Amino acid sequence: MMRQQNVRCLIYQDRYSMLSRKPEGSHFAMCREQGLGFIAFSPLAQGLLTNRYINGIPDGSRAARDGGFLHREDITPELVEKIKLLDAMAARRRQSLAQMAIAWLLAKPGMTSVIVGASSVGQLDNNIVAVDNIEFTIEELAEIDAILNQ
Repeated sequence: MMRQQNVRCLIYQDRYSMLSRKPEGSHFAMCREQGLGFIAFSPLAQGLLTNRYINGIPDGSRAARDGGFLHREDITPELVEKIKLLDAMAARRRQSLAQMAIAWLLAKPGMTSVIVGASSVGQLDNNIVAVDNIEFTIEELAEIDAILNQ
């Protein structure tokens, strides 16, 4: 339909977060080559990149419900340890983990936008503040990668 109306693709959208980095493979290069923007969805990895699961799986959370993309078995002790380390790093940056995760995405070259999917005004307010601190040092980026590659 777009070709018939001479409308070229302008934006590519994919799941992308600190925990889901598949687009870094060929998707970013394709976007650059084609002159496309990139929009990330699920930037908080279904809530994993918040402090929600640090002390277990709360009743009523996505992981506690049947169905959906996040399951109890996805929340392993190893993952929780990584989340705790990222949360501590975010605190050093004077951000919540969610803010740091969103800022990390917004700092990526070629990132056009991030779909946050907040479920409350409070979450949206917390997420918006991420734009106030999207600069990362080389050392911070290396620390994030080291934490995630443990």
